[in-house]
Amino acid sequence: MTAHGTTTKAPLRTPPRPGRRRGPRSTSGVTYVVLVVLAVVYVAPFLIQVATSFKTDADAATNAVSLVPHPFSTAALQRLFENSDFPLWFANSAVVTLVVTVGRVFFASLAGYALARLRFPGRGLVYAAVVGVMSVPAVVLLIPKFLVINQLGIYDSYAGMVLPLLVDAAGVFIMKNFFESIPASVEEQARIDGAGTFRIFWSIVLPMAQPALVTVTILSFQGSWNELSHFIVSTQSPDLTVLTKGVAGLASGQLSQGTQFPLKLAAAALMTIPVAVLFFVFQRRIMNSSDGAVKE
Repeated sequence: MTAHGTTTKAPLRTPPRPGRRRGPRSTSGVTYVVLVVLAVVYVAPFLIQVATSFKTDADAATNAVSLVPHPFSTAALQRLFENSDFPLWFANSAVVTLVVTVGRVFFASLAGYALARLRFPGRGLVYAAVVGVMSVPAVVLLIPKFLVINQLGIYDSYAGMVLPLLVDAAGVFIMKNFFESIPASVEEQARIDGAGTFRIFWSIVLPMAQPALVTVTILSFQGSWNELSHFIVSTQSPDLTVLTKGVAGLASGQLSQGTQFPLKLAAAALMTIPVAVLFFVFQRRIMNSSDGAVKE
């Protein structure tokens, strides 16, 4: 109301046009389209690989990117199991991978807990060395690795295949960072009750590190299952050939001449099954920071 007794009306606000709020929705639509395109780009080679495994050699050469085998044939799988040592390769890879995975998870957990909780001289230097090892290309270490394995007398043996892979710098790095995120107060009561360092680590802290353990397990399994360069320099006996080395021999035309695309891709497809199954089973538990959270 003004001084003359008249009232003034507040200016009316014009409602926003409906079209003005379509920006975020259109952006989300473009994002989903881009993600779908990227998913197709990544998944298409795997689908072509599986489809080619059930093609004939002529069909694979004529219709290389077709997702429908014509005719449908299992001849490549039969040749793979009958004319090669694929079952032996698979068994060797399974044994080495299981032992290496268990060893890496155990030793990485111990080392990570020591670097996160224990106070000892040179702790910072040790951690810097672990981080430094992560930046060194693996191919640089092949010749020194061969010389050490040969000097220790474990060349061309299961020990030479397993021992150098039991410790991984990336696993130590992951476990150390996760242990540091756990409040130290959860260990105080056990320490008051007289529990030792290893008892606290094994019974209290390690069960809380389940997300990190799952992550290290998957990375260790995948890394050792797909390892090739280490087995090239550590073994030469056909009885110790692993899948990666055997499939590489198939790719170079080990069985016979010709392209043999169905044979090679069938071996590669079978090789990816264990890693894919492990990942899809534990993918929701990888580094889930909500697990093991402690309220102080």
